[in-house]
Amino acid sequence: MAAMDEKQARMWATVCHLAALAGYIVPMGHVFGPLVVWLLKRHDSPFVDDQGKEALNFQLSLTLYGLVAALLVFVLIGLPLLLALLVIQVVFVIIAAVKANEGQTYRYPMSIRFFK
Repeated sequence: MAAMDEKQARMWATVCHLAALAGYIVPMGHVFGPLVVWLLKRHDSPFVDDQGKEALNFQLSLTLYGLVAALLVFVLIGLPLLLALLVIQVVFVIIAAVKANEGQTYRYPMSIRFFK
């Protein structure tokens, strides 16, 4: 595949991050959105590859944290944790998208590195 210019790379990296918001429409869309964009565009740009993996790692981490929080609902702390995770997801995804659009790499806090 042909390498893309910097402007296109920034746009696709931004899309990788924002695709996670698909989870509010499609079940598991928060994982499949970044996964699909990353798989389609990772060979076109090192920046898109890096930010796609970063977006995917964060969404997989949030899924794991959400499962733990869901189990903790039975001891009454899970619901506030689930709500906090929703806010954290939206805020960090927006920050990451803005940084990617500016051409800066972004590392999510609390992210487990499943893909390196």
